Amino acid sequence: MTMDQTTTPEWVDEVLLAGADADICIQLPGTGEPIDRAGLRRLVAAAQERLTAAGLRTGGTVALNLPPSLAYVANLLAGWRVGAQVTLLDHRLTPYEVDAALRRLGPQVVVSTERVLGGTLQPFVDVLEAVRSHPGEPAATPHSVVQLSSGSTGPSKVIGRTAADLMSELQRYRRIDGVPLPGERIVVLASMVHVLGLVGGLMYGLHTGATLVLPERLTGDGILGAVASDTTPATVLGVPFHIGLLNSVIETPHLPQLKRMTTGGELVPGAATTAFNDKYAVPLGNMWGMTEVGVIATDLFGEHRPALMPAPDLRVRVDEGELLVSRPQSPYIGLVDPTRWADGWLRTKDAGTVYPESGLITVLGRLDSQISVGGLKVDLTEVEATIGALPDVAAAVVLYDGVITAYVQVAGSRSGSSGDAQAAVQRALTERLAGYKRPRVLHVLPQLPRTTTGKLVRDRAALRDAVSGKDTH
Repeated sequence: MTMDQTTTPEWVDEVLLAGADADICIQLPGTGEPIDRAGLRRLVAAAQERLTAAGLRTGGTVALNLPPSLAYVANLLAGWRVGAQVTLLDHRLTPYEVDAALRRLGPQVVVSTERVLGGTLQPFVDVLEAVRSHPGEPAATPHSVVQLSSGSTGPSKVIGRTAADLMSELQRYRRIDGVPLPGERIVVLASMVHVLGLVGGLMYGLHTGATLVLPERLTGDGILGAVASDTTPATVLGVPFHIGLLNSVIETPHLPQLKRMTTGGELVPGAATTAFNDKYAVPLGNMWGMTEVGVIATDLFGEHRPALMPAPDLRVRVDEGELLVSRPQSPYIGLVDPTRWADGWLRTKDAGTVYPESGLITVLGRLDSQISVGGLKVDLTEVEATIGALPDVAAAVVLYDGVITAYVQVAGSRSGSSGDAQAAVQRALTERLAGYKRPRVLHVLPQLPRTTTGKLVRDRAALRDAVSGKDTH
């Protein structure tokens, strides 16, 4: 196989591992010793020796099934440094899901957790990895990283990105106003297995010289403790779930070093945004992206909410209500719907609007949210956003399941008060939505099911299981 030149080891050394030996690049949770550039290079070199001893070579394939940890970071960079194609498997997948993914992807080497050495409740843990050979095949494509889509709306897709594509995204990040600067800190809450935490957190921090800070506990107080651990400016990078953790903090400390929070994933409910702004008085930035592309559009100052500005060098247009983003090659590996990418444009499956005068775009939600009720058009995204903006509503999913059906998580709800909460939501919607738009079925749950990345699950079967009390994980 002819490998793309950018998959050779040099790009890792020049783009991610370069810098003065003493520069701190990763601040570990609690009292863990910080990792400087020289230390990270040693960890990567040791991981590279283990991978090559297991048979990994240039053009080979390796799968990582590790939690966020130094072992994950070292093996990821080492795999790329070998010149191999690295597949990322979320550590929260079940053994059944992992086995299915390995059969589907066929890596030659697998790195998994042999033993957790630190606390299991930490978002960034200390693990001893196991490196083993696996019956697989060399890479059939020049992609450096292979990821599975989140599966929030159905079966996951196999998505590949080349090193050149990843470096292009890093350059887009550097040109976005409001991103962390060299010498600042990024408190990384988003999973490094998925695109926001991987590129926007880990790779961007290493490339630009911003220190990656990992909280000791994934709680509101734990996140604020990570921010308070140093006096340099800090940006919190996470998903809407993490906004809820920060909003739950009872006493808000004075944190002049907190610069902003930036979130990706689904749209943030209006109530959560207002609560965050009132509590912390810093920008709550929003970012829209896809595993296939990375960051597409941002509003890091919260100036245009809910609109966003396309990232540099990306074009976004609308075709029959669907947002399309410029993409020179198809990101998909294997069998996939051929209509998803064509002629340099990727169909996002998101409905939206582009405003020619300003260049801003508004993401309205999944395209399949448009339904007809008695001949009248209903946008389920509008219904969902209306519910999400109600006081005390923490999250909501609205689907068409024969009738408009809403699944609602009310802050602090308990099974004994679900009837009262349900009635309160229905009364509020009577004032806010026309009768034909209102849900005919409304379920109030203590927690809505989420994917391993923290996105709300929109699969009908999983939501029905949540209502019936079945385990949906």
